[in-house]
Amino acid sequence: MGIYGLKDEEINHVRRLLEREPNDVEWSVISVIWSEHCSYKHSRKYLKNFLTKAKWVEQGPGENAGVIELGNGYKLVFKVESHNHPSAVEPFQGSATGVGGIVRDILALGARPIALLDSLRFGPQDNLKNRYLFNGVVSGISFYGNCIGVPVVGGEIIFEDCYSSNPLVNVMCVGIVPPGGKIYKGRAEGKGNLILLVGARTGRDGIHGASFASEKLEEDIHSQRPSVQVGDPFMGKLLIEACLEAGSLEGVIGIQDLGAAGLVSALSESASRGGSGVVVYLDKVPQREENMTSEEILISESQERMILIVEPEKIDRIKNVFKKWDLEAEVIGEVIDEEKFIAYFKGEKVVDLPIKLLTKDSLEFDPPFKIRERIPMPILSKNEEKIEGFIKKLIEDIKIKEYIYQQYDYSVQTNTVLPPGRGDSAVLRIKDTKMAIALTIDGNGRYCFLDPKMGAMNAVSEACRNILCVGGRPLAITDGLNFGDPDEPEVFYQFREVVSGINISSRVLEIPVVSGNVSFYNGQGDNRIFPTPIIGMVGILENIDYLITPDFKEEENLIYLLGDLDWLSIEGSEYIKYSYNIIAGNPPYVNLLWEKRLKSFMEDIRKEKIILSAHDISDGGLLNSLLEMSFWGEKGIDITLPEVEDYERLLFGEGSGLIIVEISEKNKEYFVKKVEEYKLKAFLLGKVVRGNFKIKPYIDYPLKKIIERGD
Repeated sequence: MGIYGLKDEEINHVRRLLEREPNDVEWSVISVIWSEHCSYKHSRKYLKNFLTKAKWVEQGPGENAGVIELGNGYKLVFKVESHNHPSAVEPFQGSATGVGGIVRDILALGARPIALLDSLRFGPQDNLKNRYLFNGVVSGISFYGNCIGVPVVGGEIIFEDCYSSNPLVNVMCVGIVPPGGKIYKGRAEGKGNLILLVGARTGRDGIHGASFASEKLEEDIHSQRPSVQVGDPFMGKLLIEACLEAGSLEGVIGIQDLGAAGLVSALSESASRGGSGVVVYLDKVPQREENMTSEEILISESQERMILIVEPEKIDRIKNVFKKWDLEAEVIGEVIDEEKFIAYFKGEKVVDLPIKLLTKDSLEFDPPFKIRERIPMPILSKNEEKIEGFIKKLIEDIKIKEYIYQQYDYSVQTNTVLPPGRGDSAVLRIKDTKMAIALTIDGNGRYCFLDPKMGAMNAVSEACRNILCVGGRPLAITDGLNFGDPDEPEVFYQFREVVSGINISSRVLEIPVVSGNVSFYNGQGDNRIFPTPIIGMVGILENIDYLITPDFKEEENLIYLLGDLDWLSIEGSEYIKYSYNIIAGNPPYVNLLWEKRLKSFMEDIRKEKIILSAHDISDGGLLNSLLEMSFWGEKGIDITLPEVEDYERLLFGEGSGLIIVEISEKNKEYFVKKVEEYKLKAFLLGKVVRGNFKIKPYIDYPLKKIIERGD
């Protein structure tokens, strides 16, 4: 590496473009804005292939977040972001500032943040360091979310060896814009319009944070603590209210969050979108530390800061809004016609760079890739103790998830209809309407390790089923793509294949990708993470009466499986990982034509209100889904499965396109008719009963053992 971590070819590229040697401050500015975290130099070529448009999409990739229309004038704004490296170094602050950053992305569009979801990956908890990371991350997320009054309504958590020392912390935020509300863009336009910096003072925390997120973690991670930002959720709450109030007034042209690369990124990206330039006077930036240099001011990633582009004649009124909320608001520069980023410090021009150089002219890298050989499935010997142990593990998992959700205030704002851990998706009502939104976040790194493309297709199709299982109609995706070092051929192969799998599924299911994030360089030493795409998905319930919950409702109701038992397989499953410590075989095959028909069927039949509960089959297989439905409903089951030699496959095997549904006996004929109309398969498993949890001829548990979580 050369100057500030730039490659030699990048350094020469800068010199050719500028036809001069940048000064030290300019090199620092270029290095952070050309970091992987900001420039997407390994990924942007491939992300361009995504389906990003639909009649309900107002804003796709390119802004701080995606925007979709819900109907009746309401709009939904959402995005997922990662904060992996900071959380590995300082788990509490790393995850807390991850929440703060994604909330401000939503706020920058003019939307009120209404929900958070998290997707978390950690190493095994019998390791003290992994437990420290786990406790710190969960505490940081709950602390920031609870303090700012935005509920954490859903998520997932996975423990695997490969995430030891490098946890994955992906946080999704969703915001809403009511009828008549204005969507803002991160645009700096209009010569003479003023740049208003609002919120916290600028300090030295997060210096070169974007560069830190674009490189491998060092063995001595404590040395990287200065790169981690420090959050203040109480100021974050004030900033939310002040920005929403200011945004309701005339005179605000654009709003931009200050995140990675601080002022450099916020101002250059805003100017690029607006086809303009900016001049900034760094002495005017409010500072909380003495003797800060121009470089530190420019690239600091101090939290709780926003940029507003404001018409000069309206500036006093806008500043008074922030004063009312006890927040600083200072004019630090203005918009110019010439497409340049110019910065002055103590009367000296310290930066004079073309906007295009900072935002569009970074090199793209397309390194070689190498296909990794598949891991064949070994022959396993049956062991009744392993089977019993895995069942206890599934019951215990319910307890762990409940513990995590108890840390979050998911009822704040009083919109949560279906809380976390009680369904395939969270459901939030939209006040004063009959509408509700369904939200989910999902991923399976183990599947993607075995087959990146098929694993990614599984992630998209499962997220779709999660929305369908609560009575929602899937609308759009935000993706968080987590990988190791892209210069390693196997890793870059994984990335290419994952993007392809997401793209294929998105197009066939007609669910566009409207926002997202890519995080490379996850792993430490020889410990490489699984390729881990995270799919956040949103859907709409046009009528809250369409709501389906996963808990079994009434005795004597029928339990059906939509799909085929033959699709279940223990290859790549949680069962063989836990019971035999093996990750091998192929992930579930995704038949997208089936998934599309299933999607159409569920979107149609929800309006008939005959499906009383629904739950898809994923990790842990058929047995796990039935355990959860019984646990949530406090009802037993009487189910009969075929008597086969490989009954572990039936109980614990995983498959794509499979949903368990509950219907009443009186609706059986109509249900079967609708299944045939959509050319689907449905297998009658059994019925809901009082007393025991019985899967003949294999399992007969007292229901009390399930409800008490095996204690």
